[in-house]
Amino acid sequence: MTAPAPTRLLPALPGPEPVPTLASFGPPRLLAGLDEAPRMDRVAHLARHGSLPKLAPQELVALAEDTDLRGRGGAGFPFARKLTAVMDGMKRSDGKGAVVVNGSEGEPSCLKDTALLLHAPHLVIDGALLAAEALGAQEVAIGVTRKDVEDSVRRAIGERGPVRPALRVTLLTERFVTGEGTAMTNGLGGGPGLPSGRKVRSSERGLNGVPTLLSNTETYAQLAVAARLGALGYRNAGLPTEPGTLLLTVGGSRVVEVPYGVPLTRVLALCGSDPGQGVLLGGYHGTFISPLDAQTATLSRDALSAYGAVLGAGAVLPIPYDTCPAGETVRVAQWMAAESAGQCGPCVLGLPALADELARAVRGGGDSALEAVRARMRAVEKRGACSHPDGTSRFVASALAAFPEEFERHAQGFGCGRPVTGALPVTGHQPPPVATPAAAPAPPQERLLVDWTLCRGHGLCADVVPGIVKLGPDGYPQQASMPLPARMRRRAQLAVRRCPALALRVQGGN
Repeated sequence: MTAPAPTRLLPALPGPEPVPTLASFGPPRLLAGLDEAPRMDRVAHLARHGSLPKLAPQELVALAEDTDLRGRGGAGFPFARKLTAVMDGMKRSDGKGAVVVNGSEGEPSCLKDTALLLHAPHLVIDGALLAAEALGAQEVAIGVTRKDVEDSVRRAIGERGPVRPALRVTLLTERFVTGEGTAMTNGLGGGPGLPSGRKVRSSERGLNGVPTLLSNTETYAQLAVAARLGALGYRNAGLPTEPGTLLLTVGGSRVVEVPYGVPLTRVLALCGSDPGQGVLLGGYHGTFISPLDAQTATLSRDALSAYGAVLGAGAVLPIPYDTCPAGETVRVAQWMAAESAGQCGPCVLGLPALADELARAVRGGGDSALEAVRARMRAVEKRGACSHPDGTSRFVASALAAFPEEFERHAQGFGCGRPVTGALPVTGHQPPPVATPAAAPAPPQERLLVDWTLCRGHGLCADVVPGIVKLGPDGYPQQASMPLPARMRRRAQLAVRRCPALALRVQGGN
């Protein structure tokens, strides 16, 4: 995995040069200063943020509740409930406990935690120590998977001098499943760094067998910010129901900070992008949303639930027009299969078989290959030792639902003629490039036609097939005959059915 591009979090204070902001949605609160310094040492950190207050256990729980702080690693579990569970576990374990910072980003589409630990490690350490001191934990362990991140965190620990509880950082093997809870605690405890395969709550038995508060890097950074601002100050950004800000990795390379409730299109535009053929939200265990839905989607848990999507680990991956979404899906499915922990049949056998059937379908395997893909997905669901098989199956199912015409045309041997550009990034040793069949001789070009004798200028067609129908100043379509790409055929047919004046029709093609 390469180092992230120069990272710019949206600043609350003027920087040395003009920067894009989303000021109308409230100022960002995670003032890591990444726009002004490549790395904040201890002195720069204190100059920017000031000293960290000390909080009693119940004060910390109240702060987490009042800010609705949730884990930022994928599941979004309420942090206050984690704290309470660990406190109860420590009472049953003679006061023994630990705090673990999950700094593993095994997914190549995510770089936000890497950016924090490279540029603002003390903000993360602040949050972890704040929690450890409130709980009375004996140790804070930070697990990372990149050497440059380990070096940055180790320097930060050295800049603090002796502290209690003890601080340490450990370099773990970089793989997708390293960030799973039991894999992280096993690795930090000197084990193989693989999921245990058992449903074990870290709040009851985590690092070295003691109750453990385990959360993601950004979660601790947000906690440190909230402790300094207080609940009311923290709520100045974001939504009343989802306060604060969040970090996103856009396109696998840009890390930005935005308040909850910001439109997805504003975030994409900030990074010089657009929804393209669709947007994958939440990473490789996430969900695709359509370009039309992306135009109205806002980034909050409640809003995204309407599309069956979640923010997950904060990955936002638009699929550009110049790449083959079917080939991109195959490439990721093959990578996910190779990232198996090797501990259960659904991972060892099921995921490679799923990836192979998907590749066969995209190479022109016909309807039988697509049905075999669906059968392979059913075979791995809810049967794995961890969530990896379910997440991979969900990713493939979401791609099939988001790009049905693409997969159908590839399965029938027509292809799309576009290369696989790697818009969905993967790392490490890869299988041979996905070979998408060359496009067959094109059928006659379909066109969307407007009958001027019937058209009344309602304009609904421009909303249903954006980019195909463009309205003139008078509100009527600018053209009576428009080329219709195959990917837009279904929407064009919808526009034909919805036209109040029955003025539209599709002509040509097979």
